[in-house]
Amino acid sequence: MKVSIPSPLLSYTQAPEVEADGATLSELLADLDQRYPGIRFRMIDEQGAIRPHMRIFINRERVVGLEEALSAEDEVQILQALSGG
Repeated sequence: MKVSIPSPLLSYTQAPEVEADGATLSELLADLDQRYPGIRFRMIDEQGAIRPHMRIFINRERVVGLEEALSAEDEVQILQALSGG
């Protein structure tokens, strides 16, 4: 399925959109990490939760849990909040 990658993570994928597989969001992120080592840690913390500054959407609906089911037709968008002052 298509996965949109935010600018801060392009150093891992070298592309703003990539393909990945998984029956759940957790499996999809594991597949992304296998293809692009280290990318999962930038999105998921040590307790297995989505980091506070990350937003993940499936078909334009925000998800908060990693066990969200996916199908091959789904589109996943990963966004990263920006901060500054």
